[in-house]
Parts: sequence; C-alpha cells; structure tokens
Amino acid sequence: MPPTTFRIGGDLAKGRLGFGAMHLPTEKPADRQSAVAVDRRAVDLGITLIDTAHMYGYGANEEVLAEALHPYPKDLLITTKVGVVRSAETGEWALNGRPESLRAEVDHALRRLRVDRLELLQLHRIAPETPLADQLGTLRELRDAGKVGGIGLSEVTAAELAEAREIVDIASVQNRYNLTDREHEPVLAACEAADIAFLPWRTVAWGKAGDRAEVAAVAAELDATPTQVCLAWLLDHSPVMLPIPGTSSIAHLEENTAAADLALTPELRGRLDGVAGAA
Repeated sequence: MPPTTFRIGGDLAKGRLGFGAMHLPTEKPADRQSAVAVDRRAVDLGITLIDTAHMYGYGANEEVLAEALHPYPKDLLITTKVGVVRSAETGEWALNGRPESLRAEVDHALRRLRVDRLELLQLHRIAPETPLADQLGTLRELRDAGKVGGIGLSEVTAAELAEAREIVDIASVQNRYNLTDREHEPVLAACEAADIAFLPWRTVAWGKAGDRAEVAAVAAELDATPTQVCLAWLLDHSPVMLPIPGTSSIAHLEENTAAADLALTPELRGRLDGVAGAA
C-alpha cells in the first residue's frame, strides 16, 4: 500500500486523501444545511485536508466550512486560495495579484474561516499583469507577519514553479490532473524532486472515469467503482499526491474516501498506467 500521510511543507502531516469543497451549494438555506452535513461527514470519515477558495461562492464556501466545523479539530487543515476577485459592478471574476488585493483577500479569509492564521494559502492563479515577485513577495510578507503558514500555487507550469521557488518556499501545487489527463506530469515530477505536495483537482475527469474500458474492467475485478479505481491510482502513482475529490453528496463522499483502502497490484497499476491517451 502507498503511504497514508504526507508532511505538507515538511511539518503538516495530513492524510493523503482530502476533500475539495468547491461543489458545495451555499445559496439557499437548505443548500447550506446540506453543505454543512457534507463537511461534518468528511471529518467523521477521517479527512484531515479540506480545500476551498475565495472564488467558491464569493467567500460563502469558507463561511459554510466555519459554520460546520469551527472550532476546528486539531488535525484538520483547511487550505484556501486567493488571487481571483469579483467585480462589484459587473459580477465578473478576474485575476488580481496586486499586493493590496491579496492582503485584503487574506484578511477576508481569516474572518470568514474564523482563524488567526491560514496554515496553507495558495495563489489561485498567477496574474500576468503583476510581477510574480510582487505576488509571492506579498504572501511571504503575510507569512512573516503570522497570517499565513505554508504558501502554495495553482495551475502552474514547471518553469513557473521553479521561478516561484527562487522567491519563496513553496509547500504545495494544485493543478488539474487525473488518470486520463496527465498534462502536468512535469510539474508532478518537479514536486516529487522537491518534496512539494501535489493536490490534483478534477481527479476523476468529471465523473467519466468508467468510460475507459480498462478502468471499468479493473473496477469490476476489485469490486470497486471506477471513481475509486482512479483515486487509488492517483495515491499509488506518486507519494507526494494528495487528491482532493469534490462532491456535494454524502454518498459520493463516502465512496471517494473508501478509495484510500483500495490496493492496486503491480499488474493492475501497469494496466491503468497505459490508459492515458488510449482510445
């Protein structure tokens, strides 16, 4: 079996299968009640890493997590993201890496999550109009001020990761990655070399995991679901991999979490390794 924990930033020991809160509904009271129930069930199932962002519900996602889980269990890490803001005039979202905007977003996240420090903060996207040194320099200043712990990136190339590491220590990278979409394999390799946590999102290709015959065949042999097979492959593929599958359903959450106990033999892993790019 692959290792069950990973030390993010060298000191935050977390279970390797997390939960992405992005899909939780928050607009209606009944929706929020459902989201609260999913959050609490995630913790009941032993999940110690939950991913959110300012962009998810314009902060409402963070607020629901606090409503559901604060005061937080000692071993729970909630990581959030900044760098994408919504215009009050148009309602449109846009990248914004200006220092004053990042500082304001961090303060809002601290308030919504009801914490004094964000133990892991990720830059949602690199804003092209602001020098990377200014964006990461601001996050470093916030870290030095005690408002931020580890600093991470999202949707970056290997070259951007290397540039970022010249500016500040990077604890995590959150890129799109799954069994059938391995575009960011070079980034994963760089994370492995530097012992940086790699948090893949879109972990099961929007629920189409069973469309590949080999995935369905392996799932049948293991008496598992295609989704579970894809998550087990991610955990087996790299020791720095911490998948964060998202769902708004407790049943799907329980299905996803059970993937951590699914063992792949070398023969099954080899068959799954060949799935990417196959017809």
